[in-house]
Amino acid sequence: MKISTFFLLLALSISSCQPASQVSEEEIREKARREVLEAEEAFAGMARQEGVPAAFLAFAADSAVLNRNNRIIKGKAAIEAYFAQSTLQNVSLEWAPEFVEVSSSGDMGYTYGPYRFSAVDTAGQKIEAEGIFHTVWQRQSDGSWKYVYD
Repeated sequence: MKISTFFLLLALSISSCQPASQVSEEEIREKARREVLEAEEAFAGMARQEGVPAAFLAFAADSAVLNRNNRIIKGKAAIEAYFAQSTLQNVSLEWAPEFVEVSSSGDMGYTYGPYRFSAVDTAGQKIEAEGIFHTVWQRQSDGSWKYVYD
């Protein structure tokens, strides 16, 4: 075997041990954007089908924070208590993300878009509100996405 052939074979064998391609930061971010969008859409779907409290508890991280009526509700247990004490009936909350962005590492993200809320209070009065929601998402250790701020 010629020395040049030996070095060529050596170079080929070494290069074959390297990964064919590294995943780029943009590929990581694009995958994370799709995952956050899917989580947001599943969250909204669950709110429509199973009710707002069920969805907000299912998609909350343990340390999640809700900002409601200029009040911070911190932690999953407090969120559960907040919904348990509500006297509103016929609650409807619909939303759809218009924008999704994620961190360069693909472990945090946020969404925003329009929402529409309606309910009936204890006096029988209909309450309606529209606005823009903003949700901050964090990838969990199991790979799922949970909101940490809404």
